[in-house]
Amino acid sequence: MNRYPLWKYITVLVALVIGLIYTLPNFYGEAPAVQVSSAKAVIKVTPDMVEQIRQILDAAKLPPVSIYYGQNGTLGTIRIRYTNTDQQLAARDALDHALNTDPSDPHYTVALNLMPASPPWMRSLGFFEPRPMFLGLDLRGGVHFLLQVDMKGALTARYDALAGDIRSALRDDKIPVANVERTGESVTMTFATADDRSKARDDLRSRMPELQLAASEDGGKFLLTGQLSSAAIAQAQNAAITQNIATLHNRTNELGVSEPVIQQQGSDRIVVELPGVQDIAKAKEMLGRTATLQIRMVDDSPSAMAALANGTVPFGLERYTDRDGRPILVRRQVILTGQNLQNAQAGRDPQTQQPAVNLTLDDKGSRIFRDVTRDNIGKRMAILLFENGKGEVVTAPVIRSEIDGGQVQISGSMTAEEAADTALLLRAGSLAAPMSIIEERTIGPSLGADNIAKGFHSTLYGFIAIAIFIIVYYNVFGLFSTLGLSFNLLLLLAVLSMLQATLTLPGIAAIALTLGMAIDSNVLINERIREELRNGATPQQAISQGFERAWGTILDSNITTLIVGLSLLAFGSGPVRGFAVVHCLGIVTSMFSAVVGVRALANFWYGRQRKLTKISIGTVWKPVEGTAGDGKAAAKQSARKSSAKQ
Repeated sequence: MNRYPLWKYITVLVALVIGLIYTLPNFYGEAPAVQVSSAKAVIKVTPDMVEQIRQILDAAKLPPVSIYYGQNGTLGTIRIRYTNTDQQLAARDALDHALNTDPSDPHYTVALNLMPASPPWMRSLGFFEPRPMFLGLDLRGGVHFLLQVDMKGALTARYDALAGDIRSALRDDKIPVANVERTGESVTMTFATADDRSKARDDLRSRMPELQLAASEDGGKFLLTGQLSSAAIAQAQNAAITQNIATLHNRTNELGVSEPVIQQQGSDRIVVELPGVQDIAKAKEMLGRTATLQIRMVDDSPSAMAALANGTVPFGLERYTDRDGRPILVRRQVILTGQNLQNAQAGRDPQTQQPAVNLTLDDKGSRIFRDVTRDNIGKRMAILLFENGKGEVVTAPVIRSEIDGGQVQISGSMTAEEAADTALLLRAGSLAAPMSIIEERTIGPSLGADNIAKGFHSTLYGFIAIAIFIIVYYNVFGLFSTLGLSFNLLLLLAVLSMLQATLTLPGIAAIALTLGMAIDSNVLINERIREELRNGATPQQAISQGFERAWGTILDSNITTLIVGLSLLAFGSGPVRGFAVVHCLGIVTSMFSAVVGVRALANFWYGRQRKLTKISIGTVWKPVEGTAGDGKAAAKQSARKSSAKQ
């Protein structure tokens, strides 16, 4: 009756072992480390650099404990772990000196950081390597920024671009139009006749389905007003937020922040949390920095090449290097800037199927680009990215033919990954919409440590208090419940570590709340077993029916609570979502530990005994015989202690 099949015991045991393994890294703490990342968008940190860094550290007699390469999207990072801060500081200086030979133009950011101090055998697990949870800003200290994105400015720029596109479209289709201008958040076109307006409306509806067109008349003029649909506005705003977040990720990476939190808040705000960063001025400088994009012509004439070989730069030209370090002479005259670039996406050449980058220019940029390409077929055009006043050539393709329509394709000997990187670089040339810092807060590391200590102690003392009470009240079954609580806490921490969740103060509160809810399930089970004993069931029957009948109540109460948690997760943000994540996971683990884990203990302990005469579940209160149906008498007599201790 109370016997689990072997596979259920194995399932519980496997869950226990996995929980232990993935919870352990949280108790090892962190070790001092040095992080090497790219300081420029055109510089990449690759796995090949690991050996170079190892040689630098060996030459400086600073052998590291370990070196790790990590990839986050297209950004690579190398981290070097040490045992003490003295070696960490010396290694940082040695690497900074060796990698950044020109201090005025650093290629790499060498920053101090912390790494999990997990033992080597954990790292040998490779993909399954257990990692500790990340600590949020309120537990580790750092800087919090709230950035306001100027959506009105983004939409204004979008309507300016639309006005240019409409002019080009009407001109290409030879539809006469007197004027096209942006008026607030709309584009107004003026026509001489109603027939021209009708033709323009039909043409634009097929070319620009995102526009909602409305006809009107004013003083004998035939007007056509175009506005973006709600879906198009939302798409433009989401694109602006997404591009700004991507740009902020690139910039915070240079600060050496291990786990920055950059996420959208509402429709037009971005939260940036930098745990461990105390230099607010440096952080604000990095977040406010704007990279710029320029397109110029390359001078490959024999005289220019001869001057380049002699190490001189002719008048009117400037010397830059490409991504492979080769020098290139480009003209000073700027043809286009990043303001004329609307989008850049990686793709493939439809004819050769080779990887390529597709650029979309605005109307002004399209006209300029068409004229320049028509006059310079066979010459090279350089795309330069400027950061910190230093420019580098991203790519310098040869112009094969006149390019009009604002759709530009960059192709050549590049892989799909390089095409994606180039598109990312071009998109990161500038922010999609201007931003301003509307809130900033600094949390000191001592306050974070204090928060950790208070959260840990409150959870520990609460757990001890519950354990003492439930063991005294339910005896052996109280011990089972306490072990079930420990199992639940272990599983919850393991799942959070597996998901690499960021633990914050609300998350600790959710853990404490989960313990309270988990003990509620155990109380329900124990009381149902007591009720079965009170009704005359044998101990084996009471255990079996107690678990089965309590399951429905446990499921109902946890499902309703889970719905609330999912609602918080769906509609909340920031700390509310952090609380909701831990809360929802805690409900699932508590149900598993209470129903399966505790049942496994009870079955293992009592299920093997064929002639079980009593179980240790505390005092079972029984009504006096013959008083059933008399409510008042039963209530009084049930208060008397029966000696029916099973």
